[in-house]
Amino acid sequence: MRLFLVILLFLFSSAGVAGNDFKLLRDSTSRTLNNACSYQLKKAKSAIIIDGVIDEPDWEKAQKTASFFKVLPVDSGYATQPSTMMMTYDDKALYVAQVFYDTIPGKRVMESFRRDFSFGSNDNLLMFFDTFLDQTNGFSFGISASGAKWDGTMSNGNDISLDWDCKWESKTKHYSDKWISEMRIPFKSLRYPKSSQRWNVNFSRLDLKSNEKSAWAPVPRQFPTSTLAYTGVMKFEDPLPKSKMQFSVIPYVLGSAAKNMEDGSDTDYRKDIGFDAKLGLSSSMTLDLTYNPDFAQVEVDEQVTNIDRFELFFPEKRQFFLENSDLFANYGYQHTLTPFFSRRIGLDAPVKAGARLSGKIGSNWRIGFMNMTTEKTNERLARNYTVASVQKKVFARSNIGFIAVNKEYLDVPSDTSMYNRVFGFDYNLASKDNIWDGKFFYHRSFQPGNPDKQYAQGAMLMYSTQKVKLGFFETAVGENYRAETGYVRRTGYNFLGGIAGYTFVPNRKIVSHGPSVKIDNYYNADYNLIEHEYELEYEMQFENRSELSLAYTDYFVQLRHDFNPTQDPENSLPAGTEYDFGGFTVSYASTRKSLFTWEAEAVKGSFYSGDIQYVEGEIGYRFQPYVNLSMNFNYTDMDLGAPFNREKFWLVGPKMDITFTDKIFWSTFVQYNEQISNLNINSRFQWRYQPVSDIYLVYTDNYFTGNWNAKNRAVVLKMTYWFN
Repeated sequence: MRLFLVILLFLFSSAGVAGNDFKLLRDSTSRTLNNACSYQLKKAKSAIIIDGVIDEPDWEKAQKTASFFKVLPVDSGYATQPSTMMMTYDDKALYVAQVFYDTIPGKRVMESFRRDFSFGSNDNLLMFFDTFLDQTNGFSFGISASGAKWDGTMSNGNDISLDWDCKWESKTKHYSDKWISEMRIPFKSLRYPKSSQRWNVNFSRLDLKSNEKSAWAPVPRQFPTSTLAYTGVMKFEDPLPKSKMQFSVIPYVLGSAAKNMEDGSDTDYRKDIGFDAKLGLSSSMTLDLTYNPDFAQVEVDEQVTNIDRFELFFPEKRQFFLENSDLFANYGYQHTLTPFFSRRIGLDAPVKAGARLSGKIGSNWRIGFMNMTTEKTNERLARNYTVASVQKKVFARSNIGFIAVNKEYLDVPSDTSMYNRVFGFDYNLASKDNIWDGKFFYHRSFQPGNPDKQYAQGAMLMYSTQKVKLGFFETAVGENYRAETGYVRRTGYNFLGGIAGYTFVPNRKIVSHGPSVKIDNYYNADYNLIEHEYELEYEMQFENRSELSLAYTDYFVQLRHDFNPTQDPENSLPAGTEYDFGGFTVSYASTRKSLFTWEAEAVKGSFYSGDIQYVEGEIGYRFQPYVNLSMNFNYTDMDLGAPFNREKFWLVGPKMDITFTDKIFWSTFVQYNEQISNLNINSRFQWRYQPVSDIYLVYTDNYFTGNWNAKNRAVVLKMTYWFN
């Protein structure tokens, strides 16, 4: 413990020096932000043909951007290989042209044709548009070297949700010394204020051959290039056209066959129809509607070996819930304590219908409203879910928000009331230069009987410069706090924690390296320590963007409930017992520019009443840009001592992803999980025959790994079409 305190004091004492160093960087760059980094868009006089050949007269007249600034591995100087951006527009669309010069020998890195590509595995361009000038929300578009598209919505100043799709055109061409892309983005696909004439913008290039990430407007290396606090300015020659009311509907037809071999039932054949609809009430407000939605085509979750005491968090992948999802999902702490988690809706009972209103009112207000009803099943009552959220910008980039969540059980006896409600307030701090980041929230639940201690409260403050990172976290959750439509890992505790880190940037073979320390303490209601996690880590990033980290973690746990991390049905670690244990961790991630890539983490140490060792990771090989082969793996060897048996679990997940073109995809994912004695096969074929219109063929199968008897299997054929 003394070692942690000494390191912590050293890091805090270094903060002043690092802060002054960064102030010089910040002052040097702030003069360019929204001023010197300015792009003047001239209105196009003739048609622009999206063919990857920028020979139209309007491209000749368009302003050409200056050299890009390096962001990684260091944020000083200009990028090694030049980049040029051009923009123009007409009454219907924004046009963007990109020229990335590339004279370094070797193939350009292009993983696949799949939309919303993996950023770190491709040479690519990303663009970030802050259309409301709030430096918090926006849109992102991008192109990889293969011509694959990237589009998503932005929130929290730099977060990007790639599950949002819109109609836009692009074409990419390759030459010996450069690659060029030309894009057309319709204004009706975007949200912006009335009479808009100025947006914030930045362009980011990842050039894996030179191991550099660069940006048109300079961004400090500790922040992603998507950080909207560090954008430049784009100014339109004339105000943008007034947005007209837009309406689109995406109906689907579906046929499926499913058989459950466990219960011996006959094959279940199903035919179904439903739709999603989108109504653009204004340039900044959207109404989404859904009837009888079906999510059969959604990619299967990646399984994990679970030796944790708490429920695992899996991300939302269903399209209806994703646009402006931050308005609902970012209250509290998203992965540990949040009053709304959309995966609670519709996974245990079909959704009948739903509606969602979301968007902006003026420049400072955002609102969100969602209502959904699920059907009654043999196991579940019908339920109605209502969520309302209001958010107001304050100061430079901060905001305050209010949320109300109501889960109501339907078809209950008239003298019975079954519901769960949560009301909450959040304050989100974000400084103008993004160095300070913080949050404070207070939530309260309501349910029949309303016992005491139904609160959840938290606060955090982060300070991040080029070299120093400091953070403080505090949480208190009452034992009767219930958020049935949220994600709550645990209740009835108080938490105090902190992190501190220092990064050296020598810019040699090892580009950056440095130590960090994390201290997490959990207490009961009387502030008696019931659990701690102390971690000391040293991280290194190499010139080729590979990474290595070494860590030691020390744990103390006083169990509040019986716990069994093994498959032993007769034994468990009893509540009230205490355990001190810890272990060493080594992790490595290879460079992404090689055709063969791998990453792995190995842990060895004590674990509760015994010992544990495990290794997990992923290996991959690509035949670019058509085939990606990968396999995630986990091997866990756990021995808790008598009376437990020694447990050894394998989890292996080979995956094949084939992108025949930018419209035809086929992926197959096999997951062998010894811990739950299951083998799952999921194969999905997708043909995007029209923009945002698809045909899916999905096959899934499950087997017992003990005797290899089949559990269940299903095949689904689904077709969607976007009427716009």
